[in-house]
Amino acid sequence: MYRVRQWSVSRSRILETFYRVFESTLVKLHPFFDRLGYERIEKPMRVVEKAVKGLMFDCQMCGKCALSSTGMSCPMNCPKSIRNGPCGGVRLDGHCEVKPEMRCVWVEAWRGSQQMRNSNAIRQVQLPVNHLYKGSSSWLRVVREKATAAGETVQ
Repeated sequence: MYRVRQWSVSRSRILETFYRVFESTLVKLHPFFDRLGYERIEKPMRVVEKAVKGLMFDCQMCGKCALSSTGMSCPMNCPKSIRNGPCGGVRLDGHCEVKPEMRCVWVEAWRGSQQMRNSNAIRQVQLPVNHLYKGSSSWLRVVREKATAAGETVQ
């Protein structure tokens, strides 16, 4: 799993491009999702999202995905669950003080973000995780948020 995570960070720009297309497709499906009912499609979407993001990013399904801002490195993989940059214990070689065999999630996030089109997105402060969202689909949450921002009705 760790090697796949590193592979994903190394290809952050390609994955960013893919995600932009995927996200815009999901947003276009909002009327369909709205008719079906978001509550009804939550479970199947969650299963797919967990499988895909679990494999690619070792996703913890926090419900508030930050991958597009963190160079495709999931901050929830930090043993200390730090969402806004490295702790003071990053070793000189870039490895984690808690898990010395693992490179710091934030060192990897910086590396991945520098390859992305919006390389400054890593500088955005991430809000704390709302634990009520844990285990839910962040993809559907993004669709709802974007549909609401566009002025569309959301159930």
